[in-house]
Amino acid sequence: MKPLLAAAQDYLALRRALGFKLHHETWWLPDFVAYLASHGSATITTELALRWAQRPADADPSWWAKKLGAIRRFARHHHACDPRTEVPPPDLLPYRAQRQIPHIYSDEELAGLFEQARRLPYPLTSATYTTILGLLTATGMRVGEALALDQQDVDWRQSLLTVRSSKFGKTRQLPLHHSTTSALRDYVQVRDRLCPRRRAPSLFVSRAGTRVFHQKFHHVFLRLIRLSGIGAGPGRRPRLHDLRHTFAVKTLSDWYRNGVDVEQRLPWLSTYLGHVNPISTYWYLTATPELLMLAADRLEHAWKVMP
Repeated sequence: MKPLLAAAQDYLALRRALGFKLHHETWWLPDFVAYLASHGSATITTELALRWAQRPADADPSWWAKKLGAIRRFARHHHACDPRTEVPPPDLLPYRAQRQIPHIYSDEELAGLFEQARRLPYPLTSATYTTILGLLTATGMRVGEALALDQQDVDWRQSLLTVRSSKFGKTRQLPLHHSTTSALRDYVQVRDRLCPRRRAPSLFVSRAGTRVFHQKFHHVFLRLIRLSGIGAGPGRRPRLHDLRHTFAVKTLSDWYRNGVDVEQRLPWLSTYLGHVNPISTYWYLTATPELLMLAADRLEHAWKVMP
């Protein structure tokens, strides 16, 4: 019978081949297997899965539910190889996901965020994080897509960015504004001067010349948010993913402001964001005061011109 850790690694490899990114499961499953071993168990049990999922004790219940859900999916898969495997029932740690209200960054908040990124120690780190944040703001890309970019994915002549094997294994091309292309070109010049011997073909690199890790980037981003004072006070702190929400809302606001047929253009936004259909894009559209005002003005104008 295959050892549990090897089975977990094979399971993760299978899921990645199916298009899943598995940012959390990549370290959750090995940690869970080590937890089982520390309790003298070579098989998955519901009791140990529940105890592991509820760590740390002060975490949000939604976090516990996500951890247990990951173990439940792995246990279902592994049960075919080891009938002793217990699959935690779905009514343990029940939690219904609720849409978190995204934080739509203002221009002033973005300026403060970029200013803190420029102040990061080490010139290459500062240039890398500032440029990545700028690219996320200008394109609404997923952060994993930006970090996965290679040098060859930038078509400098046509100002095109190729996002390869993104969510659901899809590849798409993003037209870039000339200012975005110029910022990327400037970064490449700084990168090649400060790190002439890269250890990876990635567009964005760390000081070691390797690809920037997702967890490291997220950790630094939270520090930049704190230093810039964005979202200070009670309530949920702004997320990195909220840059994607901000791009969608500001794009829609610009369309309304410029008299564009928004309903006709919405599939364009869906394609640019990498969504399967516009239904997924609606999730990103938040009713900000400015957006509501622009939509109301459009509706009022439509009523005036009706015969």
